[in-house]
Amino acid sequence: MSPLLIVLGGLPATGKTTVATDLARRTGFAFLRVDTIEQAILRTGPLGPPLGPVGYVVAREVAADVLGTGVSVIAECVNPLSVTRDAWRATGLGAGARVLEVEIVCSDPAEHRRRAETRDPGVPGLVPPTWAEITAREYEPWNRDRLVVDTAGRPVGEAVSAIAAAIGGPQF
Repeated sequence: MSPLLIVLGGLPATGKTTVATDLARRTGFAFLRVDTIEQAILRTGPLGPPLGPVGYVVAREVAADVLGTGVSVIAECVNPLSVTRDAWRATGLGAGARVLEVEIVCSDPAEHRRRAETRDPGVPGLVPPTWAEITAREYEPWNRDRLVVDTAGRPVGEAVSAIAAAIGGPQF
């Protein structure tokens, strides 16, 4: 069977990293986090924020290499624009992989704000966006089907199980 590219997108502080990390642990799939890649690039020298598409381009190239070995990949990023979503899809299909696009949302604004204001991003040097920056961020509506997973009031395991069900895997 061909490998699978799962692209988890959504606004900051919706639970993407938490869900992606648990999903990777349970499936054994490779896990790529664009925030980690971007911070590593920033630590190397003269490039400074904003990086533009650099982190996404690097992540997609690494994903294509991994998928080419037959290993499935979970890519986690905000993925806010149609152009970024199309690029991820093209990466997976170009590598001969199946693609599942997942939008992680937090439908409870108070919970989403609490997460934004209290979370540790878990990446050295990464300064998470403020609540005001999150709510003002450009985030285009999706123009195609995707799996939507709402993390508001939901245990991480349930979110991961919803994704596992969509890929035909076991319930965790």
